[in-house]
Amino acid sequence: MAAGGPRRRLVHLDLKGAPPRAAYLAEVLPLLRALGGSGLLLEYEDTFPYAGPLQPLRAPHAYSPAELRAVLRQARALGLELVPLVQTFGHMEFVLKHKEFAHLREVKVFPNALNPHKEESRALVKAMIDQVMALHEDVKWFHIGCDEVGLPLSLEYCFCVRNEGVLPRRRRGIKAVAAATRQHSGEAVLIPHKSRSKLCGLVVPGRDAHRVGRHAQRDERGNAGRTLFLSESGVPQLVQPMIWDYAADLDVEGKVQLIEKYRRCGFSKVWFASAFKGATGVNQSLTLIGHHLKNHLQWLKVASDSPADVLEGIALTGWQRYDHFSVLCELLPVAVPSLAVCLQALENGGYSEKIKENVEKLLGMSNLETETFMSTALGTFPGSNVLTLVTQVSFYLKSSVDELLERNRYVTGWFSPYHRKRRIIHPIIMHHFQPDAVSLLSKWNAVVQDLRAAMERVFHQCTVEEWMEENVHPSLQKLQQVVDDLDEAIKAQN
Repeated sequence: MAAGGPRRRLVHLDLKGAPPRAAYLAEVLPLLRALGGSGLLLEYEDTFPYAGPLQPLRAPHAYSPAELRAVLRQARALGLELVPLVQTFGHMEFVLKHKEFAHLREVKVFPNALNPHKEESRALVKAMIDQVMALHEDVKWFHIGCDEVGLPLSLEYCFCVRNEGVLPRRRRGIKAVAAATRQHSGEAVLIPHKSRSKLCGLVVPGRDAHRVGRHAQRDERGNAGRTLFLSESGVPQLVQPMIWDYAADLDVEGKVQLIEKYRRCGFSKVWFASAFKGATGVNQSLTLIGHHLKNHLQWLKVASDSPADVLEGIALTGWQRYDHFSVLCELLPVAVPSLAVCLQALENGGYSEKIKENVEKLLGMSNLETETFMSTALGTFPGSNVLTLVTQVSFYLKSSVDELLERNRYVTGWFSPYHRKRRIIHPIIMHHFQPDAVSLLSKWNAVVQDLRAAMERVFHQCTVEEWMEENVHPSLQKLQQVVDDLDEAIKAQN
């Protein structure tokens, strides 16, 4: 550890939503290194250039092999360790939504989880890992997902197959995937402690223990034999667990106890997983830095209270979607200041005014707020103009339009939807607010035009359109409609 912080600090790039262009990644990687990142946790999903039978998994905006090789080559040159992440049994929507693979769902109507009992499922996962590893030479670590593998089970299976060998078969599935992965990566395979499955036999300690304890044998003390269950499974020799928690009030003592339980199960090393964005709201557009800073400071306490040799590293997760079908969370450029604060806190073992000044210097920002959402202060880091404009839109677009359409007495009193639909328009009153409406529309059209240009430098068109439809169009279209109706009314009057 350096200055009390984890030695390995992986920045998670969640590419299943708003994947940055390769050119933007090339701009931002040196900054991530300068801020204290030591590696990248790369969750590709449909942005990986799958080929052959896996071609349907590849999105139209997926990276090309040449683009990925260039990004990975630059990352290695900067000294960033590369850790690919391939979902295996859970969060498989990007695979199981396709008709070619839908028959491999564990529950027919849910694309979330892969059926681990089918040989074809294991062959699919192995093929995915093989293709990813072919582009990631000499990696030391590999993350095999296994997160939330049983969401459907709580609906259909949890009361009907709990004694039918699902646990041993799931465990064998994990072992098979881990063993196959270790043929490529020499050191270790990572799995998360975050599963909500009622029947998952992999993650036993902590908050999931009560869900699988009923399947384990009781020992002579009357406790569920969870330690024996895992230690004899062979899983601890193949994988290292990653303990996820994004809360600002993370339970330090509980996490320390959890780590000890893992050690008793035979796991010699564990990883932590924090969050620098994407963990405070499914449709969050701005990042509350203070929440994430507190989360990392709590993780530092866990590290200091745990055995010195148990922590392998920490992954700073930056979720871009909660799952493959959900809306976008905060865009990566919007969350760069949060990432900077969190990385510097981890690297220095805490956060102080001096560290804050260093973060501001690295980002080219004059004042970095942590306890409120970011102001519209400018920065010089890659994508800083996206942050400035997104902040402006998020704070002021809806409120300014609502102010005109819902609180202006001339609009609500003489130009309501009822009046506009039936053309019952007072010939004089509408002139009281028409200049304000036109001016407001002109202002926001200019801002949105600038934002679109800034976003197009960072993201593909599909991301720009999605963000605009979710965050801009609802308000802007209402304002545009009022202005159009005003124009028609004035023409009719003339």
